[in-house]
This record gives sequence, C-alpha cells and structure tokens, in this order.
Amino acid sequence: MRLQDFSVEIAEWSCERDRLALLEIRQQVFIVEQGVPEARERDGLDDSCWHLLARDEGGRPIGCGRLTPAHKLGRMAVLSDWRGRGVGEALLRELISRARTLGWPQLSLAAQVSAIGFYQRAGFNVHGEVFEDAGLPHRMMQLALPLVSDPQEPVRDLDTLPAGSREEAVAARMQVLADARHRLAIRLPRLGQDSYASTQELAELRRIAVSGRGAQIRILLHDPAAALHSDHRLIALAQRLPSAIQIRTPVEEIDLGYLSACLLNDTGGYLFQPEASRPQGRAARHDRASHAPLQQHFDEVWERAERASMLQALDL
Repeated sequence: MRLQDFSVEIAEWSCERDRLALLEIRQQVFIVEQGVPEARERDGLDDSCWHLLARDEGGRPIGCGRLTPAHKLGRMAVLSDWRGRGVGEALLRELISRARTLGWPQLSLAAQVSAIGFYQRAGFNVHGEVFEDAGLPHRMMQLALPLVSDPQEPVRDLDTLPAGSREEAVAARMQVLADARHRLAIRLPRLGQDSYASTQELAELRRIAVSGRGAQIRILLHDPAAALHSDHRLIALAQRLPSAIQIRTPVEEIDLGYLSACLLNDTGGYLFQPEASRPQGRAARHDRASHAPLQQHFDEVWERAERASMLQALDL
C-alpha cells in the first residue's frame, strides 16, 4: 500500500519542530480527549526514545509513536479525524520493524483495553490482568521478535569490527565485502563517491557478481538519479552485470524516511550505520543474531520497492 495522503517520518526529540509536533498530538489525544494528567503523560523518557511522526499532505502532525530503551512501544496516538485511515497501522508497522532492526528479542506495551484488538492484529499477545493507568483500564501485551538462525551454524567469535570513525567504517565495509561468497544486500539513501567506488571495493563487488549460479547483489537506493548523474562507478558496474546486480528504489514514504545505511553479506557479516550521513555504526564479520533482523527489514522494504526508474534507460 502506498501512503497517498499522509507520510510517516523519523522524529528527533532534540528538534524543536518535531518535539512540538509530537507534543501537540499527545496533548490532544491523551490529555484533552482521555483526561490523562499532563504530569503522567510527560514521563521524562522522551529524550532517550526513538520517535515516529505521521503528517498529512500539508505537513500537519496527525499521529505518533515511540520506542523506549526498555524495549517498550508507547505513546501511540492518532488524531480523531485520521483514525481508521491506516495511519496507526503504518506507525505500528515501522515501530515493529525498527525493533527488529535493533535486534530486540521482544516488544512489549501497555495497551488500553479498547485498543487490544488493534495490537492483536499485528501479532501481539495479551498477558496478565487488567490494571488501571491514568484512570484507564490497560493490559500488558507482548510481541516476540524471533531471530532467524541456522541451527547447524557453530558457535564462534562474533569478530566485531570497529566502526566509530570514517576510516573504521571504510575498513569494516571492505571486510564485509571480502567475506561475502555469493550474495550482498546494500541499502543507501544516497550513493556518494566515497562509498563503493574504490578500486578494491569494486573488485570485490565484481567478484561476488560473477561468482556463479545464485550470485546476487541487491541494492536499495533512495536517489538513483543522483548516482546516475554523477557517473558513479557502481552504476557502471551494474550496467555491465545487470543479471547479477539489481537496483530498486523505495516508494513508500515510511521507507523513504528511513535514513540508515547497511551492508549485509551471506556469511553473517554486516555494517549498519543508523544515520547514513554519519560514519558511526556497528559491524561484525560473523554475527547472525544481529544480521538477521537487518536482513529481514531489508527484505521487507525490497518487496515494497520498485525497479529504479532512472536506471531503466541503462536496461538495469
């Protein structure tokens, strides 16, 4: 489903515009409509949470939600005029996806009794007795986020790679490429000349692309036009090896608003940068437990994405 009349984006609590938008929605839904005391609604956790914000086509805030460091989902709210139009479902889907990406084993929440069905449709299970919170009946709910693993894979050193600086991120990317056998998944909001453009990186990419039957490099690129216009060397390689290198572009607002970058190989190695514009991230050569949720999120976005239209002239 494409989001036709609203969009979902990551919100930064430190950004005044985002913070005021989040508080505006929660003020209307929780404090005005539901009578929750302001002191209870403002719990002091927001600056350490990961927030989502939904806006209408005019940019007006219409819905929100957050994840806390305690692996809890909360502050889900949608303005009354927008309920029943898919806003809550879009927010919930991305919050669950983010929790998986972070490698959380489960996600919990305190659901208002009237909203239990909404969360059950997303896979949450009820547990415990009804309790009162801010004068409203609630029940605890949980969603298991199992990690995909190979039971025959031997337990071994995770081989964590440093990725705290630009130089370390470049070295980690090179190592993950070198460890790959036949498959790669790459996600980039923007393909700059400092990524996947060196002679060594391109040599590894070509090696993987021609490694035999089953060789596949999938690339999710938010801005293929910029890469095409800058004559990026990876695009030229993809032009020469179109059967092995596939490029798609996310089309849903919720996916385009996800500004992380990742590189995943087929041996459990990965490089994940929460903000693609910054080098800091985490990486490992063999860590399937952390690799699995990143791969699952990539696969989900890949299925929703479309062939990169700006590259069709190259018959990619």
